[in-house]
Amino acid sequence: MIVVAGEALIDLVPRAPGALAALTPALGGGPYNTAVALGRLGSPAAFCSRVSQDAFGEALLECLRETGVDVGAVQRGTEPTTLAVASLGADGSAAYTFYVEGTADRLFTAPEALPSGTRAVSFGTCSLVLEPGASAYEELMRDAAARGLFTALDPNIRAGLIADPDAYRARFRGWLPSVSLLKLSEEDAEWLGGTPREWLAAGPAAVVVTRGGAGLSVFTRDGGEYAVPGERVDVVDTIGAGDTVNAALLHGLAARDALDEKAVTALGREGWTELLRFAARAAAVTCSRAGAEPPWADEVAL
Repeated sequence: MIVVAGEALIDLVPRAPGALAALTPALGGGPYNTAVALGRLGSPAAFCSRVSQDAFGEALLECLRETGVDVGAVQRGTEPTTLAVASLGADGSAAYTFYVEGTADRLFTAPEALPSGTRAVSFGTCSLVLEPGASAYEELMRDAAARGLFTALDPNIRAGLIADPDAYRARFRGWLPSVSLLKLSEEDAEWLGGTPREWLAAGPAAVVVTRGGAGLSVFTRDGGEYAVPGERVDVVDTIGAGDTVNAALLHGLAARDALDEKAVTALGREGWTELLRFAARAAAVTCSRAGAEPPWADEVAL
């Protein structure tokens, strides 16, 4: 079982260019998208979050159930669902404005226990920024690592939500001893101001860096460095592409019985190249359609 911990929200995606374009609501949030992608790929997965009891919250949970994701660890609240208004660039890239004050997911509290059979826990995005929930997710991350579980982190930087960048960067460095797999975009890496080798020295067994259409690279604790190109695709938008990479990496590691740090290092060039290519294919499918719509297992080959 792979548990994904973090926010679920509603993306409001413009139908056309312009500030006053009509907006279409879509299910989203980095951790939520990762959970959906894991379910679609066929990995046993659970979602750990706090979700509103409003109509958006019900829709978010219904999609998880339909995808086969366990929602038994989801907390509920009467507060509204977080909203993220997307704006799309000419290349399909997305930027977001968030409406987060008083929303349900900010009040997440660390659970007493994770679902039975949990092998890995994935964290990231807004949930590690917005208090008081951020401290609860951090507590869960440290507890999971202390118990020997495989932990994955995608910071997925949303700079507009980070009031004190230097404090966040310091907090990020403090997470690394509790992280098994760090995945981030090259834009995140630039914003954080570090290098894969520096981060590896602090804790993770592997660091995966995504470069959009240019592909993905992995850096491993034993000095390995492997890369694959991106898959060619007509890009509709990039919403959910990084989250799909998260899910594909975790799904592939689970399929190889490699959800532990020694096994991650032992994959070597052949294993990592195969896994990165799978993640690139999965992300390309997501980019080929509107919104965060990751592939089903029959659309990609492991």
